[in-house]
This record gives sequence, structure tokens and C-alpha cells, in this order.
Amino acid sequence: MNDVLQVIRSHRSIRKFKPVPLTNEQIDAIVEAAQMAPSSMHMQPFSIIGVTDPKLLEKIAKRSNNPCIGECGYFFIFCADLYRILAAGDPARQAAMKRNLGSTYVFQTAVLCAGLALQNANVAAESMGLGAVMIGGINEALPELDKWLELPEFVIPLCGLAVGVPDESPEQKPRLPRSAVFFENRYNPNLKAAIDEFDRQIADYYGSRLFNRRKADWSGKLTAILGQKLPVDMYTKYVRHKGFYLVE
Repeated sequence: MNDVLQVIRSHRSIRKFKPVPLTNEQIDAIVEAAQMAPSSMHMQPFSIIGVTDPKLLEKIAKRSNNPCIGECGYFFIFCADLYRILAAGDPARQAAMKRNLGSTYVFQTAVLCAGLALQNANVAAESMGLGAVMIGGINEALPELDKWLELPEFVIPLCGLAVGVPDESPEQKPRLPRSAVFFENRYNPNLKAAIDEFDRQIADYYGSRLFNRRKADWSGKLTAILGQKLPVDMYTKYVRHKGFYLVE
């Protein structure tokens, strides 16, 4: 097994960090790795905001209920960004460009490309012996987060990445069996047996890990969350307010 695969297979989310800031060289390497991610049409429709203001870090950490944001060595926020290409366009074309940029297809492209950059950054951090955790909970700070970061139209924050020197060594969570994830030629909807087996593995994991033991399984937890009315209407309104009308 080569070194890249070893880093990927060893992934664990780290939420406790030693009070050691990242060096400029480490930050540059992580951002460079993110920029090397592939993107459709070479559009590169994402931006990365490094948050260093202690007061801003504290506000984001509090609103998203993620203390590690204020304790990590460096905090990145990955954004879908189509403002850059809009600003580069001829003013005479911008009205037509906005109609396309607001489409579901282009929005999905921007989110996918930002996600690929985020994963590159995560792998780069772990390859340097650092720990990291992706924090989608930054969206709990919307819409104020948008104002704090002074984001223009067509730029929305998607996920944070807290990086630093690890101060914990958690067990690795089991993954779904390959038979429930990887199919050849056509999708296989007969998943119950694989899910039941995975639920048993996850229940054993939660019940035996060293910290934060609990009684839970995979499908039970997720179906309970998704079976209730979630406060997602605000997010849809926010995305549309930013110019993504999500039309055909």
C-alpha cells in the first residue's frame, strides 16, 4: 500500500487540538492541495477563507456549537464561489450569466468542486501528521456568518475545516460494507441485510469506544433525525437570496 492510500485509510476526525498554530508553510501546502482538485470546465468555483480573528472564531464556534473551531491550529471555511467568474464577465453579459449561475446545475457543480477541494485539503493536512475535522455545522451561524465574512452574491459558505496538532486519538468509525456502496452496472436496492449487519457493527463501536459511549446504531439515528421536521427552510431561502434561484 502506498503512502497516499495509507493516509486516506487512516482517516479519523480530530476534535481536540494542542495549542499549536499552523505554520505558514503548512497553511500554504493545504491551500495548494485544495487548489489542485479537479473542477468542471476548469471553473474552480470555490474560495477558501482562513479565519484568524479570535473574536470571529469565538462567534462561529459558539453559534455552531463546535468549540474546536476556536482551539485548532487554523480554521478554514470552504465556499461555493461563482461571484469570481461573474465579476470577470463583460457587464453586457452579466444578466445572462446570472441566469445560468443561478441554475441548479451550476450550483451543484460549485458545491461538488468545493467538496473536492475540501477533501484534498483534509488529506494534505493528515499527510503532514496533522489532525482535522470537517464542520458542516458552520451553517448554524447563518445568515450572520454571511455578514461576518462579507460574502458577495453567488458566494455561500459550505463547510469549515479545523486543522491542528492532534490532542486525542479516537477509534476509527466503521464504514458501510462495500456491498451497500459499490455496485457494478446497476443499482442494487436489496440493502436490508447489509444495513442490519452494519447497524450491529456501529452499535458495538458506540458501546465499546473509550469515550462518549452510547446506545445507538447507524440507521436508527439517521432515520430518527430525517423523520422529523428539520429547520431547513431558512437555508433554502438563504441560498436563493445569494442568487442561486435553483431553476432549470
